[in-house]
Amino acid sequence: MDNILTRLEAVDRRYEELNELMASGTKDWQTLAQEQSGIAELVSKFRHYKAVLKQLQETEALLQDGLDPEMKALAEQELQTLRKRHDEMLHDLRVSLVPQDRSADKDAIVEIRAGTGGEEAALFAADLYRMYTRYAQAKGWRPEIIDASQSERGGFKEVILEVKGKGAYGRLKYERGVHRVQRVPVTEASGRIHTSTATVAVLPEVEDVEMDIKPDDLKIEFYHSSGAGGQNVNKVATAVRIVHLPTGTTAICQDERSQLRNRTKAMAVLRARVLEVEERKKQEELSKERRSQVGTAERAEKIRTYNFPQNRVTDHRVGVTLHKLATLLEGDLDELIDAAAADDRAKRLEDALA
Repeated sequence: MDNILTRLEAVDRRYEELNELMASGTKDWQTLAQEQSGIAELVSKFRHYKAVLKQLQETEALLQDGLDPEMKALAEQELQTLRKRHDEMLHDLRVSLVPQDRSADKDAIVEIRAGTGGEEAALFAADLYRMYTRYAQAKGWRPEIIDASQSERGGFKEVILEVKGKGAYGRLKYERGVHRVQRVPVTEASGRIHTSTATVAVLPEVEDVEMDIKPDDLKIEFYHSSGAGGQNVNKVATAVRIVHLPTGTTAICQDERSQLRNRTKAMAVLRARVLEVEERKKQEELSKERRSQVGTAERAEKIRTYNFPQNRVTDHRVGVTLHKLATLLEGDLDELIDAAAADDRAKRLEDALA
């Protein structure tokens, strides 16, 4: 707790320093005001907490003064109330110290790819696609396919979704990583259990103003779409491939019949991917050991196992096991996402106080 209070005292002092700097008539007034606004709520909570702590200490001291029975009973009742308020406020301050994800409320781009396991991996990728689609619909979000590459048996070698809705990225970001399935494949005649994988990447959708991409840095190609939705391939080249030349990042969209709609969707994916590349570079410059959650290291981790014979799903990050696999695959993901989010907050608080 001492570490938390020391950190909060430092924030309080900075708030007062900003007051003095702005009062001095500095030219950086707007920048300083923005910084102060960012910590004002935390400072207010901390000062309220200190007032309650002072009351608590005074009440404890009062009980040491040999009060009469009636006054002592009132003081003890007040002490219980103050201790409860103290603990609640301290918890709130801990949470407030956790750095907030500014992208949490944004729309999300979800990329699902078949991993090891051939056709079975592609079928599992299709299961994940349906799971996230149903989860999004239950949340009132709008999932739309941007691009997809189907396998022979109706699975997905790759499928990219745009999920529109407030808070979509903030929830779905906990799904990124390697998902492993253990089951008897439909392609296996002998009934042996196989292990296959699929990878999930989740990116926040980026607005034009957040990622300024120069037109000269883009190579845009139009071609005839293929697969589902491509019946008009002999008439108009509607599919779009966009390459960001400085980074080599590529985005493709062929799901829409309109060339303009495909281009708009492809640009949304491209902006998100280019921003991810830039953020990863920044993190690598800051530290080789501590990478952001969108870095490649975290994606390489096996985050979850879906075991069909045992009707079991295990999240390896938080050690949670649930025996309701069918329900989860229908999109009932909140219990696992809540556990991952709580674990993430705890780790970020630990980092913030380190």
